[in-house]
Amino acid sequence: MATKEYAGKTVNVTDDGYLTDPSQWTREVAQAIAAEEGITLTNTHWKVIDFLKKDFAATGALASMRRINKTGGIATKDLYEMFPDGPLKKAARIAGLPRPTSCV
Repeated sequence: MATKEYAGKTVNVTDDGYLTDPSQWTREVAQAIAAEEGITLTNTHWKVIDFLKKDFAATGALASMRRINKTGGIATKDLYEMFPDGPLKKAARIAGLPRPTSCV
C-alpha cells in the first residue's frame, strides 16, 4: 500500500492516488488533492463533493454522473467545467472515495 502526504497528513492511497481509508479524508486533504489536479475548489465544487460523500454513505456506491445531475442538481456540462478530463474520476478522488468502476 502506498502513502502520500497531503496538507501535512500522511494518507494511504492506491497506486492511482485514491484514498484507501476514508477516515483519513479532511477538507484540507481534499484541497491538496484538488491542487494536484490543477483545481481550485469553489462552493460549487464543495456542493458536488458533499453530495458524493453523503450519497456514498447512504448507498455504499459512488453516484453516477446521471445521479449527480438528477439528484444532486448539478448539470453535466458544469461537472465537466469544474472537473475537466474526467469529472467523476476527479471528483471521487478529491472526495476521498473509491475510483469509479466505469473509468478505465
